[in-house]
Amino acid sequence: MTTAEAQLAQEPGVDTAAVLNTYRRHVGRGRARLAAMTGAVVEVASFGAHVWDATGRQYLDCGGYGVFLLGHAHPDVTDAVIHQIRRHPMATRLLLEPTMATAAAALAEVTPDGLDYVHFVNSGAEATETAIKLARAHGKRVLVSASGGYHGKTTGALALTAKPVFQDPFRPLLESIHVPYGDADALAAVLADHPGQACVVVEPVQGEGGVIVPPAGYLPMVQQLCHAHGAMFVLDEIQTGLGRLGSWWGADAERLRPDVLLVGKNLSGGVIPVAAAVATAQAYAPFDSDPFLHTSTFAGAPVAMAAATATVRVIARDGLVARAAELGTRIRGMLDDTLAELRGEVVTDIRGRGLLLGIELANEALAGQLMLHLLEAGVVVNHSLNAHRVVRLTPPAVMTDRDLDELHHALTAAARQLTRHVPAHGKAADRA
Repeated sequence: MTTAEAQLAQEPGVDTAAVLNTYRRHVGRGRARLAAMTGAVVEVASFGAHVWDATGRQYLDCGGYGVFLLGHAHPDVTDAVIHQIRRHPMATRLLLEPTMATAAAALAEVTPDGLDYVHFVNSGAEATETAIKLARAHGKRVLVSASGGYHGKTTGALALTAKPVFQDPFRPLLESIHVPYGDADALAAVLADHPGQACVVVEPVQGEGGVIVPPAGYLPMVQQLCHAHGAMFVLDEIQTGLGRLGSWWGADAERLRPDVLLVGKNLSGGVIPVAAAVATAQAYAPFDSDPFLHTSTFAGAPVAMAAATATVRVIARDGLVARAAELGTRIRGMLDDTLAELRGEVVTDIRGRGLLLGIELANEALAGQLMLHLLEAGVVVNHSLNAHRVVRLTPPAVMTDRDLDELHHALTAAARQLTRHVPAHGKAADRA
């Protein structure tokens, strides 16, 4: 443990029971119940690939819903943010402000060619809303997304997030059509029925859908179909972009250039929430001509722009895209090795790309057990909101060999524990 890490771990203790009770009274009883189910662990500090709880215990963070590609509190990002806070944290929004220009140029420099216009927002869902409004400004009022996709829970984005449990309490939503992910023929049929009216939003790899990698050639076909039928093509890289997949963008693998690219999570550097929609000149034209058509008071705040610029520069300077590809290969091999004896009846699949990896279990109960066993062994992971049988790993690209050893030991221990929940004769799939 470094000196800085030791100091973090020695922060004054927190009353866990009081925190849990306050959650019940002021945050939500459901959230409190969930916390109790996972042992009521209270996180109080973070640095690099680790977080610390109120007892001083250290955890390797392979979760965070894909936010921490740079780990926690990366020195370059935190220094940039602290400097900006001391100088000029928020802007008037009337005068020109240089940090937004710098961040926009930095982001446009690493996006696919032709994606030159950047509209900054505060969250991934807001980036989706931006794309929806751009589409509607162009007369594209039929939203098309893929089953299992996840694009946010604000009202507009929710129309694209194809899961009834999230949508039903808030209907009627914007008109939307959901097609099977990876099925270009199904998409072609929908677009043929709505010529010039559609906005298609898909992910290069479905994260919350359970780490679903599409068949080769599917995404180029989506792009071709959108062009052929006059549809706007929006690629949601909120979770996959900026190196998560072992390439700058999922778009890079098949040389895609969407009309709008959605960016979030990693753009924050794990320090300040920030997201963006990056568009071609043609797609961005309505906002280009009227700067008040779609605005937000806090979007593009100088402190967030400092984080975004520093994040892009760190990823490029430190070779974190290539590092994500290398680590992804090593961790995938580790998963295959440590879970080999559970493959079949317990672990039904291991898949992913780069540092977006999924372990599919035979049922939701086993997935929950694996998450808990990993937490007990000191590793934080996530479930998948649209696929509860899939445990998702989104490790940071700043992991060291020592961190990999830590992950290996935890996976080994969790696999050993998981076998105790399975009868000797198998039939794990029957134990819901």
